[in-house]
Amino acid sequence: MKVLAAMSGGVDSAVAAARAAESGHDVTGIHLALSRNPASYRTGARGCCTIEDAGDARRAADVIGIPFYVWDLSDRFHEDVVEDFMAEYTAGRTPNPCLRCNEKIKFAAVLDRALALGFDAVATGHYARLETGAEGVVELHRADDMGKDQSYVLGVLTQEQLAHSLFPLGDTPKSEVRAEAERRGLSVARKPDSHDICFISDGDTGGWLAEKLGAGTGQIVDHATGEVLGHHSGAFGFTIGQRKGLRIGRPAEDGRPRYVLDIEPVSGTVTVGPRESLTVDRITGIRPRWCGAALTGGLEGTVQLRAHGDEHRALVRVVGAEAVEIELRDPAQGIAPGQAAVIYDGSRVVGSCTISATARVTDPVAR
Repeated sequence: MKVLAAMSGGVDSAVAAARAAESGHDVTGIHLALSRNPASYRTGARGCCTIEDAGDARRAADVIGIPFYVWDLSDRFHEDVVEDFMAEYTAGRTPNPCLRCNEKIKFAAVLDRALALGFDAVATGHYARLETGAEGVVELHRADDMGKDQSYVLGVLTQEQLAHSLFPLGDTPKSEVRAEAERRGLSVARKPDSHDICFISDGDTGGWLAEKLGAGTGQIVDHATGEVLGHHSGAFGFTIGQRKGLRIGRPAEDGRPRYVLDIEPVSGTVTVGPRESLTVDRITGIRPRWCGAALTGGLEGTVQLRAHGDEHRALVRVVGAEAVEIELRDPAQGIAPGQAAVIYDGSRVVGSCTISATARVTDPVAR
């Protein structure tokens, strides 16, 4: 096959490209230039979209012996990921930009261009597995190394996208990937993994949002009494479940810490209260995306609600074409609208949806 290997400049994508080439595929490496001003993105080892990363990717391609190109997708990335990120926070939601990047950039814009250029598939360094199921359906499964599993951020991929994807690292522990990179002579073998949000250069999400969206005002109020406990300069600086940085100035009467329970974007009101008030066992999801055939009826499976979160046993019901109702057998805490709920049947990813509301069966008023 003709394979386009997306090379971020890290060890995982470099080894994935090398494995694809070693398997006999005709591989071409590409690095995605996602910033209109690369110097404004992370430098050093913390990011995944930097000038240094482009150089690391090129050197890895040279060692592997494959052609290498840089594709400028900065405008598309800004529109589909950065602008979406700002809009979601403005609306009081908590988005996952990595998941959106996979949906809109790596497996949409890149894959569309790859297919138009005659490539058969795109290979990435994600830790996930693909299996061919009944009637030739391509199934997305968790990686063997659960500590590195990235199936959550791939839960937005459709059957058509999965059919043109390769994840060469899905059956390998990360420690073995680094050892393999050493054996192959790849200089990124010991490069630290990227963390945080690639387009926020210093990791200060609240400061970045304040700079982009401007200062605002609002009240911080107590969940139980409605008492105004303080004021803030922008509701976008808060997220559901947040405990630190509330700037209330005085403790609760019982001495326990307070947590953000709700964010009302129009008035800017941030509601805080005790940790137990974060507990939810009902989730409403919208905009479902199915990795194979669309789910109909119900499924007793599990859901994952954060990129590195636990699995929760759940009953999932499809309501019409655009809504999913999830009943958590294992309640969760700190779940925010805008996050993704990824649905699993064993290790298989069934699909995902965007959380629009949460509730508690003993307190059925949706947040």
